[in-house]
Amino acid sequence: MEPVAIVSGTALPLRRSDVDTDQIIPSDWLKRVERTGFERGLFSEWRDDPGFVLNDERHDAAVILIAGPNFGTGSSREHAVWAIQQHGFGAVVSPQFADIFRNNCTKNGLVPVQVPHEVGVALLDAVEADPDLVVTVDVSQRTIEAPDAGITCGFPLDDATRERFLEGLDDIGLTLRHAGAVDRYEVGRPAWLPTTN
Repeated sequence: MEPVAIVSGTALPLRRSDVDTDQIIPSDWLKRVERTGFERGLFSEWRDDPGFVLNDERHDAAVILIAGPNFGTGSSREHAVWAIQQHGFGAVVSPQFADIFRNNCTKNGLVPVQVPHEVGVALLDAVEADPDLVVTVDVSQRTIEAPDAGITCGFPLDDATRERFLEGLDDIGLTLRHAGAVDRYEVGRPAWLPTTN
């Protein structure tokens, strides 16, 4: 996982609520063996509609996805997070996230930015009015802001998760921080115990 301190740039306004993981990445895409190429499946059923916001060229370079409340509901699938990231988004903003989706985000380096409902609506309005509006998510300060729209807000992020983002630590990275202790244990480990070698 790469470190994430700041995600800054334009945003894509997805004015939809209760977006579930099957809408984010339809189940047909879960058959893939590779962990790449999921960006093509992102909202693929909705993308058949030429008027869908992801088809709007003005948002091609967006790095922040702003959605309505209750984003990421439904079944747990890391593929949803991978699809969002591989499309180029580094953060997702919503007034409410499904717990499992939020957890999958934090373990894969996608910043879930939970904001009050009124801030979410203000961000959607501002980005729809100005697709070039710059939005900045600061993981270190736990803030999101769009200065040209007069929007500044803090967001919840526990200390351990903040550290994971700033240091680029997934679960394996966290475990490797204790490699010395594991090595010391293995040296003194009784030979009669089973091994995984």
